[in-house]
Amino acid sequence: MDSAELRLAALVPCHNEEAAIAKVVADLKAAVPGIAVYVYDNLSTDATAERALEAGAIVRRELAKGKGNVVRRAFADIEADIYVMIDGDDTYEASAAPEMIKTLLEGPYDHVLGVRRQVESTDTAYRAGHETGNKVLNGVVGKVFGENVQDMLSGFRVFSRRFVKSFPAVSREFEIETELTIHSLHLRVPQASVTVDFRDRPPGSESKLRTYHDGFKILSLIIGLARHERPVAFYGLFGTLSLIVAIVLTIPIVIEYYDIGLVPRFPTLFLAFTLVMLGCLAWTAGLVLDGIRRSRHEAARLVYLRYSAVSENRRNDG
Repeated sequence: MDSAELRLAALVPCHNEEAAIAKVVADLKAAVPGIAVYVYDNLSTDATAERALEAGAIVRRELAKGKGNVVRRAFADIEADIYVMIDGDDTYEASAAPEMIKTLLEGPYDHVLGVRRQVESTDTAYRAGHETGNKVLNGVVGKVFGENVQDMLSGFRVFSRRFVKSFPAVSREFEIETELTIHSLHLRVPQASVTVDFRDRPPGSESKLRTYHDGFKILSLIIGLARHERPVAFYGLFGTLSLIVAIVLTIPIVIEYYDIGLVPRFPTLFLAFTLVMLGCLAWTAGLVLDGIRRSRHEAARLVYLRYSAVSENRRNDG
């Protein structure tokens, strides 16, 4: 399918990327002729905005700090049929964008993920611990949501309009990639992946990621999402553990009662009954929240279905 009749927009979140942003904008324009490149300057203290303007980008400013805040603002403001999201640090090969757009159209898909492949000439594109952490988080999300996740933290993605306009975007910082992945999984949107080259930052550009700080925030988000998206399993686990402990505490008391006809350890028995009640409450909460989850998913799906597939957009506009 030809994308010439579609409105194409690139979203480039930036914070102090003076050294790289001009090349990112130029590469996007060369790779996808006619694309509108929106650079969102997020509280930069260098000349990021000036370099982006000189390269031909549309520059907007987001004063709430954090990549998630930028994505939420951009998804709300930008009107397009296809959205390309890429980091402004020039670590992704922008020339992969046409293949990703083509994949989205031919599906048609709503989400195409750029799975990072480190360029052979570099061996430091992934900071220490990031590759391992990414694999661990991919595995955790895959187990929780029952889907294979290849590169959950990739910042290079292509979206359809209906994905973007149905995405709630509640994350504030680098957890936004995780939220995008979870959104695609729980709505079960049609999606695909394309391998993209990943390289070192250019000289003068510094990573904003904090390995442990951001890793714990992402893990906390995953736990919170698991609580909301798998409430029976989440609360059922605690409920089952509580009931098992209660049974273990009760067995000696029952045996002692049959031996001597007395219950000398009332505090332990009271604790066991309390754990039984907590276990039952946990299971009840899980079942109730599972019904609420189903209603949320149905409502989200109906919002998603208000927008037609990207190929249908093209036919309607033509």
